[in-house]
This record gives sequence, C-alpha cells and structure tokens, in this order.
Amino acid sequence: MAKIVCLGEIMLRLSAEAGIRLHQAQQLDVFYGGGEANVAVSLANFGHQVQFVSKVADNGFGQGAERHLRSYGVKTDYLLKGDGRLGAYYVEQGTGQRATSVIYDRQYSAFALMNELEWTLNELFSEVDLFHISGITPALSEQWQALTLEVIKAAKKAGCKISFDCNYRQNLWSQEAAGTFLTKVLPLIDYCSAGKMDAIYLLGIPAAGSAAAYYYQKMQELFPNITAFYSTKRIVHSTCVNELQGTLWLDGVCHTSKNHQIDPIIDRIGGGDAFTGGVLHGLLNDHSPDEIIEFATAASVLKHTVKGDCNQFSESEVWKFVQSDSAKIER
Repeated sequence: MAKIVCLGEIMLRLSAEAGIRLHQAQQLDVFYGGGEANVAVSLANFGHQVQFVSKVADNGFGQGAERHLRSYGVKTDYLLKGDGRLGAYYVEQGTGQRATSVIYDRQYSAFALMNELEWTLNELFSEVDLFHISGITPALSEQWQALTLEVIKAAKKAGCKISFDCNYRQNLWSQEAAGTFLTKVLPLIDYCSAGKMDAIYLLGIPAAGSAAAYYYQKMQELFPNITAFYSTKRIVHSTCVNELQGTLWLDGVCHTSKNHQIDPIIDRIGGGDAFTGGVLHGLLNDHSPDEIIEFATAASVLKHTVKGDCNQFSESEVWKFVQSDSAKIER
C-alpha cells in the first residue's frame, strides 16, 4: 500500500439532533472532521500508511482531534500543538425540503494563524507516494495561499504525486480569488477533484450543456499535467433522499458509475471526501477506471449512512457493497 501525506485543518463539529434548531438545542453531538482529515481517514481505512499534517490547539479539543485520527489508524507524527483555538463549525440538520445549514467559527484557529511552515519538508515527504491537499486550506488566508504553493512545490520536488480537491467554499473566498489561485496551483497537480461548476465559475470555461466529458476535456486542455479529473453528480429530491453518480476522466476517456439512490440520508457531510478517498485508492492501486469510479461512488454512498464527517468503512466492506444488489440482512 502507498505512503500518503494529507495536510489541512481538522475542526470540531457540533451538531444538533435532527428536528432541533440550533438556537433551541440543549445539547450537541461532538464530531471531528475537515476535508483533508476525512480523506486521510478513508485512505487509512483502505490500508494505506497515512500521515495527517496540521496544527491544533494545545488543549483538550486538540487532544480529541488527535484521538479521532489515531482511532482510524491515521498517523499524527507531524500534528503540531500550539497557541490559538481549534476551529469549529455547527450543524443544523435539515429534513424534507429544508436544507442542512452550517455555521463556521474558525477564525484565529491555531492552524489559520500559521505564518510559516513549521515542518522539515524534506523529512515530511521522504519516500511519500502521494500528497493531498484541498482548496479549503489556501482559502483561509493570503498567507496560506503562499504556504500551499510552497508545500506543494516541496512535495513535487521530492517525487510525490499531488492530489488537489478544489472544494470551493463561498464563505471563505470569492470565485475570482479562488480562480486566480487555481491558475497558479493546477499546473503543479496530478489528480484533481473538480466538476462542471468549478470549470465554469472558477476557470472561466464556457458553459455547453451538462456533459461532464466536455468540461473535463476543456480543463485538461488548460492543464495537460493533470492525468485524472473526477467529481460527483447529485440530484436532490429532498434533504433525506438524493441520487448520486460518480464520473472519472482518465486517459482522455470519461467513465461513469451506476446511479445510486440514497434513502434515507443519515449525514451527507463528508460524502465528497469519501469519494475522493475512493478515487485516490483506486489510482494508487492501478485499478481499472470502471473499478475506480464504482468503488469511489460506493464509498461516498456508504458515508451518507453514518453520522460524522468521515467514512467508517473498510475496503472489503465497500467492495461488498459494490457487488450487492440489495440491503438484505447479512447473517
């Protein structure tokens, strides 16, 4: 299995029970999560050797985040502790036609306040096969935009493949700022999670129907260094009922998974990260394109069935789900 480094911010998640408004909540469920941390958990679940690199508060919440990562087999040798706070976000679960809402509280976190890379990069990337980071990290500050480019260049110099999830968050930066950064970072990337909306609104590719292959082709023309693009297509019938289908552009061909209806959804947050983890697992193991996209989409579907941010399923459990035709009881 591969040796992987994921870098990003892990946060405290506080969720109200379904049917309870945040301002009426008397208690909140505690989880830990974040885009890169969720991908790290997925890849560790699939048997890879994964290091999660970040900085957390030197207090009980930071200890809780580290315990969460270690409980899934993610290594934390490069998880720094320091002044500041652990970023947090609050979730009000939607139901029916009412969407889930999220309130972020991540300013002045220990990670966001970093103004230099506090790791020895040659040591960090020694014999590493893949480095994964997302667009959430450079969105935190102008300083983190510079640091993201610095760390990616170091990983590339060390011989790592680079995985980047665009993961645009409108509450963190504008489309213009995100697009400008993408033009700087995407020439350094090998694998990229990006879809139609990213192509149109962040990269300025003219809209031309809904066919994923068109947008992947245009993105690869802009960035021929990227060998794999991938994304999911979601049809929302209600907060609790969605259809999900995955697409993968590899070697100039678009591959599509079967369509899954998820009913009911227990927790949608982290579904995209589970998908990314599944794609990266397949790429690292030289699976066929059809195997990669079916596995990754199944991993995402399974994530929707459990509470919390991260995928909690092993490789064998995902394959069993891929091959199953029903939800019959396993005895």
